[in-house]
Amino acid sequence: MTRVDLDTSIGYALKQTATALRTAMEASLRPLGLSVPQYSCLEILDARPEISNADLARGVFVTRQAMHQLLGGLQDAGLVSAGGQGRIQRYSLTAEGRRAVKAASAAVAGVEEQMLSGLEATERQRLLGDLERCRIALSSSS
Repeated sequence: MTRVDLDTSIGYALKQTATALRTAMEASLRPLGLSVPQYSCLEILDARPEISNADLARGVFVTRQAMHQLLGGLQDAGLVSAGGQGRIQRYSLTAEGRRAVKAASAAVAGVEEQMLSGLEATERQRLLGDLERCRIALSSSS
């Protein structure tokens, strides 16, 4: 029977890195009063205004129900506004939301730069390509 060797497992190393990244992102966002999911939501709304709740939930990697709660909190904080009718709601950043995402994006970019600081530009490109190929391989098997 084949077993995973934690010392050489790419998946385990990837999970450790993802956990360290999330922890660093949380620390950088905390002074701004944002969580990682809130930041992700704001970043996606900045890039794709008027996105639907379902598409936003997929982008943030949460359920539609969790997204509904997340958006409610962001609306209460004055960072997001909703438009549309009935079940078809579209969400946009408010002026305060645009200010918040600008500051948060800079904080997260600093974390990513710290994470990649030991890699040359060509190594960064290779890593990005390798991770994309891994994602595709897993997506095509489902």
